[in-house]
Amino acid sequence: MHLKSLSLLNFKNYEQVDISLSEKINCFVGENGVGKTNILDAVHYLALCKSNLNPIDTQNIMHDQEFCVVQGLFERLEKEENIYCGIKKQKKKQFKRNRKEYQKLSEHIGLIPLVMISPADSILINGGSEERRKFMNGVIAQYSKAYLNNIIQYNRALSQRNRLLKNFATTHSFNLDMLEVWDEQLIRYGESVYEERRRFVEELLPVFSSFYEHVSGNRERVRLTYQAQLQHTGFREGLRASLEKDRVIQYTTFGVHKDDLGMSLGDHSLKKSGSQGQQKTFLVSLKLAEFEFIRKLTGIPPILLLDDIFDKFDSNRVKQIISLVAENHFGQIFITDTNEVRLQGILDKIPADHRVFRIDHSGKVEQLKS
Repeated sequence: MHLKSLSLLNFKNYEQVDISLSEKINCFVGENGVGKTNILDAVHYLALCKSNLNPIDTQNIMHDQEFCVVQGLFERLEKEENIYCGIKKQKKKQFKRNRKEYQKLSEHIGLIPLVMISPADSILINGGSEERRKFMNGVIAQYSKAYLNNIIQYNRALSQRNRLLKNFATTHSFNLDMLEVWDEQLIRYGESVYEERRRFVEELLPVFSSFYEHVSGNRERVRLTYQAQLQHTGFREGLRASLEKDRVIQYTTFGVHKDDLGMSLGDHSLKKSGSQGQQKTFLVSLKLAEFEFIRKLTGIPPILLLDDIFDKFDSNRVKQIISLVAENHFGQIFITDTNEVRLQGILDKIPADHRVFRIDHSGKVEQLKS
């Protein structure tokens, strides 16, 4: 599967751009601030129905414009797929596949598997547990429609239960029967979410360890640890035990919405003891493992977006990463970098089709001669 062409209209800093792409490696070079990442973010939109950078859709519309369009022509399983995303101020986002509009965006997730590696991934280490749950949800949802539905239904039930707890506090009342209606929903969907996350982390770990060893060039032991309340307490028992606390703070304190993903290097926390280089290698390896995991389960190599990940990596490490992802099973790759000479020098030594595009401050995208 690959993206054959990309068209942008009023998207971020691009007034109008049409790009014909290589089915293997596509590189976008230019100074900081010219909009290289915005090209990758447009591809992210077409695959996952949202920006990787800005959760507010209308803020991705070019300044002083009323709408934007992102459109891509994909080849998937020997069939062309035309994907359209239209955003208009004060209107619902419109998403179409081959001119037919989706009723629910969740119907599109998984059609075009995608993995993005960017400097923003550092939030997985330095951010709160919510970020690591988002990571698990984002990966699993790309290969399991059932999981995506379960997490949506769980979050709806959680919101209703929390609203009920606040209402009890406001009205100085309490109705256990009403609360248990939502408890049953949390148990029904939450137990399935827990099992899928547990299985995911267990199966991802050996793949991740292998990539870390390859990218780092050493045999440091790395670990991912799924941390969940359900590992020690049944869901129903946990909800009952936390009921009085929930009533006081007006929030549900037990459930899979409190899960976390532990990350460690050797016997120590990656966040506390990992160097900047180790943390970056850890994240690149984790995302490459995500790629391999999705590829094996879906049979389709995800599109791989590498956004400015080579900063603070030496040339040998950069070459090692690019050589790795240039292997046949990796499929189509998008790369952004500020160092055109370094990137071109590495690409010239790799026997894979590639195109290099230079972007200037006006938003002009020019394909360079190979």
